[in-house]
Amino acid sequence: MKWLFLGTAIVAEVTGALSMQAAVDKPGWYALVVVGYVAAFAMLILVLRAGMAVGVAYGIWGASGVALTAVLAAVLFGQALTLTMVVGIALIAAGVLLVEIGSQRALAARKREAPQGGMTQRGAF
Repeated sequence: MKWLFLGTAIVAEVTGALSMQAAVDKPGWYALVVVGYVAAFAMLILVLRAGMAVGVAYGIWGASGVALTAVLAAVLFGQALTLTMVVGIALIAAGVLLVEIGSQRALAARKREAPQGGMTQRGAF
């Protein structure tokens, strides 16, 4: 479920970002900017409540948002999408993958170290 929430957060954030560009010529789009960002943060809260680490969730959300916004801005608004940008997007995708792999390994290590049947401490607050 957390991946559905995260995907929705990414789509909402990209919608908000692209709506900002549309609002330059038609201010009515600002309503969708607000809705997009409020929805994105609401979904991020659900992602965190579902148990995803904030560093992983925020990293994937931010990186994916940057990549999708760049591609869709090129498609929708005719903005530049250079080879350098495409390489950067590929590096973002690789970085997101590495963050997720690292997170899964850390989670597996934590589970191996946790006492059987015991409770684990989630944080200091």
